[in-house]
Amino acid sequence: MKHLSRRQLLKSSAAIGAFSIIPAPLVRGQNSPSATGASPNDRVNVACIGIAQRGHGNTNNISNSGLANIVALCDVHLAQEHAQEHIAKHPDAKTYTDFRVMFDEMADDIDAVVISTPDHSHFTIAVQAMALGKHVYVEKPLAHTFGQCERLIDLAARTGVVTQMGNQGHSSGNLMQFQSWTEAGVIKDVTRISAFMNKWRRWHGWGQDATGYLEQPLPADMNWDAWIASAPMHPFSEKLHPGNWRSWYDYGCGCFGDWGPHILDTAHRCLELGLPTKVSAVHRDGPNDFVYPQATTIQFDFPERGSMPACAVTWYDGQTNFPPVEPELGNWRRNQETKEIERAPLEVSPKNPGKIIYGKDLTFYGGSHGSVLRVVEGNDDPDFRKTLPKFQNKVSNHHNNFLLACKGEEEARSPFAISGPLSQVFNLGILAQRFGGELEFDPTTKQITNHAEANALLDPEPRKGWESYYTL
Repeated sequence: MKHLSRRQLLKSSAAIGAFSIIPAPLVRGQNSPSATGASPNDRVNVACIGIAQRGHGNTNNISNSGLANIVALCDVHLAQEHAQEHIAKHPDAKTYTDFRVMFDEMADDIDAVVISTPDHSHFTIAVQAMALGKHVYVEKPLAHTFGQCERLIDLAARTGVVTQMGNQGHSSGNLMQFQSWTEAGVIKDVTRISAFMNKWRRWHGWGQDATGYLEQPLPADMNWDAWIASAPMHPFSEKLHPGNWRSWYDYGCGCFGDWGPHILDTAHRCLELGLPTKVSAVHRDGPNDFVYPQATTIQFDFPERGSMPACAVTWYDGQTNFPPVEPELGNWRRNQETKEIERAPLEVSPKNPGKIIYGKDLTFYGGSHGSVLRVVEGNDDPDFRKTLPKFQNKVSNHHNNFLLACKGEEEARSPFAISGPLSQVFNLGILAQRFGGELEFDPTTKQITNHAEANALLDPEPRKGWESYYTL
């Protein structure tokens, strides 16, 4: 593969054509050994970008897989405790505070990257990695804006690299069950879904009073320019780093980006929901120009898809903003007095994010991540459970699936072609949280037709100096 410097890479939109997109791990393909006992030469050479916070877990999972050599560790703030742990654990890995410098110096030594940075910086790192022919794992959500997701979907298709978004429920019984039950007609004619995430969020209690960005002394060993990436420049503060960035419209995707991909991923995929035609802010508690509301109820209206009816998906977040639950819904349990199997009333708890799926004949309750569905209404025969289709519940975990796909041994389960449109649904929901009212969306032109300001934020201009990432 021909190696170009970062400056050459970003010089023009024709840069993609300069690469032969045949990554080395894919060439090894079927001749590579399985997950156990892979020698260092048969492993995928991985650069981990963002190695603290959520990146701490991702880096550990990649390291513990037995399928990868970690050859580079990149974080804008290497002094963080978790970053120092990984540096000590992987003494042979080169360290960087800027992904651009890393690619300049060692692109030829990297097969794949794992990106665990804040939402606003996913895009630029993934673009450069894919343009260089590197396989890409991106922590959820895929990107910060609708337009960034659109570009990543397109670039993944043009380069042919392996891609995966970090919604782990796509490597579990959750996906296998939903696919099996949909194909068997158990889940059918779904007309509405209630999705809820009622845990405490970082901005709860202070976000409603936000009037702008704070400024505090920048740690001497932190690369703030690389942290900001293509997003708007604001000064460093502890209200941004570490972790609090998710609270702010300029940098995070709020509760939608954090939990939506773990709650609605399988429904979106198996019900072929695609993109909505209308997104409505039914309720907003404490709307703010800078920070996400304290609670929101957002409804997405999806049109008919082939033989499937139109479907309304309503999202509830906020610590006391629970969805309504019909009294007839309940989980099977054994009555301790009569020993009979009966339905216990279904209760929504802030400890357990999830969804209620209303089909033609049956209603289902499911949690998040890998949790499987339970029938909560529509058949009063306890033995009915025994007639439900079986499904595979044990598959390679999400990180191993990505690495095995890099080696040509499996297909990635959440590639950008699937996880991209899912993330775009949440990008639209964020705009409803921000502006309120109803947003009319045209899935064909991919434009908001009744709100110019919201439409402009589907694909806002990048910070000066980062424009070239948007032309590849």
